[in-house]
Amino acid sequence: MTKKVAIFWPGDARRIPNELATPNAEEATVQLERALKKLGRAPYRVGGFLEKPHEAIEALGPIDDPMVGVCVHWFYGPHTTDGVVGKDNPLLLASNFSGQWPGLVGLLNTGACLESLDRPHSRIWTDAPDWTADDAFMARLDEWCSSGRVRYGEEAIHRHAPIGGDASARAKRVAAQLRARRALILMLGDTSMGMINGYFGPRLLKDHGFAEHKVDQAWILDRGQRIDARRIDDALAFVKDKGVTFHWGEEDAHDFTEDSTREQLRDYLVVKDLLEEFKADCLGWQYQLGLIPLRPPSDFAEGLLNSACRPETNGEPIATATEADQGNVIPMEMMKRLLTDKGLHPAVMFHDVRWGAEHDGRFLWVLLNSGSCGAYAFNHDPDSLAGAHTYRQPRLYFPTPGGTFAGESLPGEMTWARAYIRGGRLWMDVGRGEVVKLPPDVRDAWWEGTTRQWPFMAADMQIGRDTLMAHYLSNHVAVAYGDIFEEMVALSAELGFEVRVLRDPS
Repeated sequence: MTKKVAIFWPGDARRIPNELATPNAEEATVQLERALKKLGRAPYRVGGFLEKPHEAIEALGPIDDPMVGVCVHWFYGPHTTDGVVGKDNPLLLASNFSGQWPGLVGLLNTGACLESLDRPHSRIWTDAPDWTADDAFMARLDEWCSSGRVRYGEEAIHRHAPIGGDASARAKRVAAQLRARRALILMLGDTSMGMINGYFGPRLLKDHGFAEHKVDQAWILDRGQRIDARRIDDALAFVKDKGVTFHWGEEDAHDFTEDSTREQLRDYLVVKDLLEEFKADCLGWQYQLGLIPLRPPSDFAEGLLNSACRPETNGEPIATATEADQGNVIPMEMMKRLLTDKGLHPAVMFHDVRWGAEHDGRFLWVLLNSGSCGAYAFNHDPDSLAGAHTYRQPRLYFPTPGGTFAGESLPGEMTWARAYIRGGRLWMDVGRGEVVKLPPDVRDAWWEGTTRQWPFMAADMQIGRDTLMAHYLSNHVAVAYGDIFEEMVALSAELGFEVRVLRDPS
């Protein structure tokens, strides 16, 4: 590998987040430059954040030297991928490990995007104030500088798991359902915010019991005008009666009012009607970025759809993936059906893998996403919305006022899963774990250190930091309460997914 190493900053598509992240990017780049120079390399910078795909093409396309992307905040996958596909020079994504500045989230998404496009890359991360003092980080960086790639241990990756007779029979029953009638995903747009790894399309879905129907999000604006005001009145009365706590007009949320929630309920009713019109089983909702200046955030509606207790309900949650992420809505629908067959409540939660830390002798992940977590996580009561809070989405990213669907997730055993593209095929990662109740001071520190307005889950996924950062192929995860692990492994295999079971050695 040559001595010269190009350093670039993959960016968000929005100017303000990049401006806010600039001090962190500068600090991380200085740390990376010091580390590379210590290893005898000659780093140089590609100027500024890459904020659009064409900027990646123009800035990264001509570079044949090894490249390192500095990952210190959320950024879009194509702002890396479009400049590096079709090339084979060594590529490294280097991340901080921070909840407040989720570079690890950007790394996970972009790594999965690269994998979906068959572009080799390596990953590296640290939370050390002085990167050169982190021996593991430096050893991995040295390996990359020497060989052009970083190899990670695979002790936590298993291709099989023992499956009991009951679990196997349950998986076969659900697979038969999906063969008799494919699960239809109603797609409100494609994936958003550069998550190209989360869109599979009919060519891949057809082999696994799923289909999609796309509806332009403009339908939400058009049909919303014809939603009867009485339906909105009834929906608002319903969510109030069922226990949602509304944080209207609080500090930094003076423009968040009852009318904001009414407009979110208008959109909920439009989408509910669309689901019924097309007899769709589950939903992918893009929302960002096109609707941000036009409609309030979709999060409150998404949280309701993922709840059995909701306005005009049929008694069941609708598996709903924010950002129209098919990599989550597919395992969500599969787990929903398995839970139902096992006699468990069928709600499945959608979360970001946001950050993690050691607590009480084990590594816990902070899982939170702004809306796609149903109320069951907060109360374990299918007939209530108690424990659900709605805070104004941060105005920095959401100028049109509207609320989240937040709360603290209750403890309990869980099963998690994620679908993704690898080698032109669909794969499924499956794991089991536990949702953990933290002491209030620890919970608050972790929650405030990420995004306090969003639903919070502290989870032992039975994989620690290094396993997930090295091998996981998304920034999203689907989580179900209850042990359906064996069933999910068996169903994934039955439907033709390549399966990985992720579990660290005890």
